[in-house]
Amino acid sequence: MAKEKEEKNALTLKALTKSSVWDIQENDVFRLWESSDKDADVRENIRHYQDILRSAFMIEVLKDDSKAVRASYEKQGYKVGQVKLGESAKVTWALKKRPIVRVTDLTYENIRHISAAKLVEVLDRNFGGGWDSLSQSIKDIIESGFDISTTTLPKDRLHKKGGMYEKKVADGYDVLEVEKGSWVEAIFAKLKPEAEKPRMKFPSPDSDDEDLDNEDDDVEIEDNYNKPDEDDIEIEDPADDDITEDNYSTMMDLGGDDDEITADSLEDYADE
Repeated sequence: MAKEKEEKNALTLKALTKSSVWDIQENDVFRLWESSDKDADVRENIRHYQDILRSAFMIEVLKDDSKAVRASYEKQGYKVGQVKLGESAKVTWALKKRPIVRVTDLTYENIRHISAAKLVEVLDRNFGGGWDSLSQSIKDIIESGFDISTTTLPKDRLHKKGGMYEKKVADGYDVLEVEKGSWVEAIFAKLKPEAEKPRMKFPSPDSDDEDLDNEDDDVEIEDNYNKPDEDDIEIEDPADDDITEDNYSTMMDLGGDDDEITADSLEDYADE
């Protein structure tokens, strides 16, 4: 608890995102805005920081700052205070955290900032046909932050000892039961653990290569950089050999060694 309080106190307006803004409350907004009053970046980008706040809070600017008007907003659950917008005089804001009461109020930014019990409460308020009655877009939002599983069984079998219901509850799941005649659909929900994003490590300019922990040191990688291209490889061409009497031959078989061709034989061939 002390650690969470310390982190919240260290939080600044500039560090807020449309996701982390769901972790703070109305009083934190006034405190963060006041502590950033002299920050030049905040003054130059007031609209940006207001948009981040408006994603999680309803903000009303009170032109009438009378006690009666303040009391009216406070009765509706608003927190009223003053903020300074840049160089202008202070204005009065009425702030109220946006409620999450319907499945359409769920977003990728706020889904991880509610408990499984709160999710079950929201689903219970909107259900009719069970899990399958939700649109795919709403399912995707819910499953981005929660592990969801369902089962549909007869009423007398749902709470059977040693069954899925008992095991899920023992494993920390919250459950919503949706009656469907004599059957009951059980929707189990459990907040997913925060996934750790992998980070790439790069060696510093001063680090030695020997200090790098390379698991692939024993892997031999083929060097294709200095390998000659196929077009550059010389293939020996038999036609390039010197032609001699010993290796010369013709494609036409003119007879055996005893059939010597002479001028007389050609004349005999012509007479025929």
